[in-house]
Amino acid sequence: MKVASYNINGINTRLDILLRWLEESAPDVVCLQELKAPDDKFPKAAIEDAGYASLWHGQKSWNGVAILSRVGEPVETRRGLPDDPDATQSRYLEAAVCGVLVGCLYLPNGNPWPGPKFDYKLAWMDRLHAHAQTLLDSQVPAILIGDYNVIPTDEDVYKPERWAKDALFSPPAKEKFAELVSQGWTDALLAKNPDHPFTFWPYWRQSFERDAGIRIDHALLSPSLAPKLKAAGVERTPRGWEKTSDHAPVWVELAL
Repeated sequence: MKVASYNINGINTRLDILLRWLEESAPDVVCLQELKAPDDKFPKAAIEDAGYASLWHGQKSWNGVAILSRVGEPVETRRGLPDDPDATQSRYLEAAVCGVLVGCLYLPNGNPWPGPKFDYKLAWMDRLHAHAQTLLDSQVPAILIGDYNVIPTDEDVYKPERWAKDALFSPPAKEKFAELVSQGWTDALLAKNPDHPFTFWPYWRQSFERDAGIRIDHALLSPSLAPKLKAAGVERTPRGWEKTSDHAPVWVELAL
């Protein structure tokens, strides 16, 4: 089963991009972030025509996450984190698909740092840690995949000094991400790609063409799922399309 994550950066604005990618790549399960659309504007019909059932948790103009599946209806298990520090922001959606619990997440950006938005980022990560531990305690096969808005190490960024004042590269955020992984999760992309492939390139200064990117989209596998990891990677091609997202899709292949 191929599980992918794609920060689409506006699902209706870039619906043609999404549908083209779904046709060319044909992932079995897809987690989307930054829908930037309320629930009633989610393009369910177009996605069904592409062969996917869908769940979504939308929000007008900002945030929003969705789970698509072409291998059976995703069965929703959670909408939002327990005790979310701001439940008005649509950032987490969880569903069971083919015996795997799929958690789709869009972690807060946190800029400017320091400040209230950064405090919210850290609080949200604390709630994610607590829920992630609950999943581990249940021993269910689980994947937490999406845009984490955290650059874990110097190897995950082109010219680290240029991101030193950014919340994505802040020591507190990096420490919390490391703590999350140390619960027992496997960083699937890194496990299969020790060269730390980038997943995001800013629109400015031909960043993609120069490969001046960062790695902020991650897929974490629970101990019961990690042994089934066959491959993982970044699909760079869609990042080069016209009027595309600034993220590239990331994917993991599981032997279920």
